[in-house]
Amino acid sequence: MDTMQALWLEDQTFSLRTDVPKPVPGKDEALIRVRLTGVCNTDLEMGRGYYPFTGVPGHEFVGDVVASPDAPQWVGKRVVGEINVTCGACEPCLSGRAHHCENRTVIGISGRNGVFAEYLTLPVRNQHLVPTNIPDEMAVFTEPLAAAVQIQEQVHIAPGTRVLVVGAGRLGLLTAQSLRLTGCQLQVVVRHDYQRELLAQWHIAAVTEGDVADRSMDVCVEATGSPDGFALARRAVRGMGTMVLKSTYKGEMPVNFS
Repeated sequence: MDTMQALWLEDQTFSLRTDVPKPVPGKDEALIRVRLTGVCNTDLEMGRGYYPFTGVPGHEFVGDVVASPDAPQWVGKRVVGEINVTCGACEPCLSGRAHHCENRTVIGISGRNGVFAEYLTLPVRNQHLVPTNIPDEMAVFTEPLAAAVQIQEQVHIAPGTRVLVVGAGRLGLLTAQSLRLTGCQLQVVVRHDYQRELLAQWHIAAVTEGDVADRSMDVCVEATGSPDGFALARRAVRGMGTMVLKSTYKGEMPVNFS
């Protein structure tokens, strides 16, 4: 059996292994050679016990299709991929909510090896072709950028909408850049000077927690994954406003809904 190098996660411990079996594409799947990966905060939190997982972690990637028995036209193509592998038959899938498939596996997170390896397999339907004018270093952000842009598919955001993004980490900054394109009244809570400097380059207002007034925002996007960030977003959102959670929380979190 062919083997490959891969980062392995087991019992909250990461290790580099050279004996991980090289995956073999199943029906309607492709074998992808990994070119570049991104490290998501979810990957780091899984090492701290956020979600029980044994296998190869990682879900942000750019790669080359090297084998695709049922769709040979993909061979040689540079691709990124959607991380949820769905069944297509359960109620959420049939109702257009496939991201909440009851039988899904998720690359590098649940039931399926991820991208911190030389190769991975993925259904052809999950692949997206990378245009030739986009470098790997930009394409690798496709998955988190899709998570950011999804907010605008879920919530109507207009030029007059008051929006607060709590957290200026990787996903928070991507979210802010995508929301800026709507012309909304956007503010981002920051804790570090470099975050403020980045936002200034994009003409996005940076604020501190103390600057945020109670019940002043139409939409709050929580992107810290911390109880303090959640509490700030809940305090800032107005009555009948909307909170969007783009967070990785470990364990349970108490919420006072009164």
